[in-house]
Amino acid sequence: MSDGISIHLDTQQAAAVARAFGEAPEIVIEELAAAAWKSELLLERETKENTPVGIGGGAGLKGSISAREPEVLADGVIGMVGTPLVHAVPVELGTKPHFPPIQPLADWARLKLGVRPEEARSVGYLIARKIAARGTEGAFMFTRALDSCRAQIEGYFAAAAGRILARVAGS
Repeated sequence: MSDGISIHLDTQQAAAVARAFGEAPEIVIEELAAAAWKSELLLERETKENTPVGIGGGAGLKGSISAREPEVLADGVIGMVGTPLVHAVPVELGTKPHFPPIQPLADWARLKLGVRPEEARSVGYLIARKIAARGTEGAFMFTRALDSCRAQIEGYFAAAAGRILARVAGS
C-alpha cells in the first residue's frame, strides 16, 4: 500500500541505461520487465507471509494478493502487487475506533478461539466494544514486505542494468 518504490542506480549507470534506451529500447524494456516481474513475485510471497489469516484461511485476503504482469510504457515499466479486496486497506493500515458488526466477530471467536457457539455472540460483542474504544492495529503486510525486500529488488534492477549495457555493447 506504499506509494511506490524507487530503485537507486549510480548516476553513471543510470545515464548509460538511458543512452541504451535510445539505441535499443526493446532490450531495455525486456530486461526491466524481467526485473520487475522477479521483484513482483518476491513481494507477492513476502506480503502473503506477512498477511494475517482470518476464518477463511489462506483463501481470503492472503489468497487474493497477487503480482500483475508488468505494464510496459513508452518510457519504462510498472510492476504491481495488490488485491481487489476492499478490506485490505484497513488490514494494512489499521482503523480508527468504530463499532463493527458483531456476527462476523462472533464467527471469528467461535472458529479461531474455540468459543462455544452459545458464548460466541457475547465474545463478539466484547471484541466489538474493544474495537469501538481502540480501533485496530495495522498488519502493514505490504509495507513490511517492501521494506524487507528493497535491497534485493534494487539488486535485481542493478543486475538488469548491467545486462542491458552488456547486451547493447555486444549488439
